[in-house]
This record gives sequence, C-alpha cells and structure tokens, in this order.
Amino acid sequence: MKTVFTTGEAAKICKVSQQTIIRCFDSGQLKGFRVPGSRFRRIPRDQLYTFMRDNGIPTDALDSGKRKILVVDDDPDLVELIVEHLNRGNRFEVRSVNNGFGAGMQIKEFRPDLVVLDVMLPDINGKEVCQLVRSEPSMDEVRIICISGMGEPDKIQALRDAGANDFMQKPFDVENLMDRICQLLDVEAAASS
Repeated sequence: MKTVFTTGEAAKICKVSQQTIIRCFDSGQLKGFRVPGSRFRRIPRDQLYTFMRDNGIPTDALDSGKRKILVVDDDPDLVELIVEHLNRGNRFEVRSVNNGFGAGMQIKEFRPDLVVLDVMLPDINGKEVCQLVRSEPSMDEVRIICISGMGEPDKIQALRDAGANDFMQKPFDVENLMDRICQLLDVEAAASS
C-alpha cells in the first residue's frame, strides 16, 4: 500500500488539478514535505486522508474505502467473535493482536481508524497504549474504545483522560460494540443479519 504521494498522484485521487494541490500544499492546507535538494513535494497518506476528509472529498479513492479497525485483546475467543462481526458485510479492514507491544507496532504500521482495546493486556496496560496513540499528533483522529472487566468510575475516567473515546465493560453485547464503532467512525450501522 502506497504511503507517500506526489502532487500529481494526489491531484488524480482528489480529482482536482495538480496546481490546486500545489497551492493547498504551499498555503499549509495540505501537509507534507519537500524532497531534500529539490522542489518536489510529497504528501504522506495520513495527511492526504485528513485533507480529503476535511474538504469533503470522498476518501474511497485513496484506499479500498474500508475503515481500518485494530482489535487488541489477549482473549482469543473474544477477538474471534469481534473480528467475525466486523468482517460481516466486508465494510472494514480488520487486524488483531494480543498484547500491547503488538498494538503499538500495528497502530504505527496499519494506521487504524479505530482501536478496540482491552485494558488488561499481558505486557502493558491499555491506558499506556492510549497515551502512546495520543502522543502522536498524526493519530489525533484514531478512535479508541477501551474494553475491560473492571468498572470503577475513577479508572474509566483515567482511561478517558489518557485518550479513550469510549468504554465498555465486559461482558458486553457485541452488537452494542458494533453500534458504538459505527457511531465513532460516523458510518451507518450495518443491518442486523
């Protein structure tokens, strides 16, 4: 998958002239970088995606149109259940990992739109993963739903303070989780099958 685009490629994807892309780049509306030693401009995928979304340009030309979801939990049965639900209707691109280290690696590489994050992971806790995501300005748009068996209000608030957008206490109904994912991603909930 392509991660950096030329102004010409960005123009094709956005269905505008290359001059429009260059003007937006030069004015700071479209973030990117110049190739050292030349005047060529390059636009990272996440910046192009943000620019397209902010300007009402359909982003499906940028990728398959599927929103990306990362499921992080060390319970293989729960992961399988969530992934199975997410894969219905072929609307999402889904990956899963079972620990915090893997989550950090996948968040950087996969660049998910949303993370379903277990708080009690075998290596680092979900709160630290939230802080890692929120410390990276390019990941401001990543939505995080924390899931956990604990339900103490102060711990839930600490997760929100660390950057979680939502919290669900285990056990939960997977359909409710799907509804919350759709709300956070601002996509229509799939018809129940």
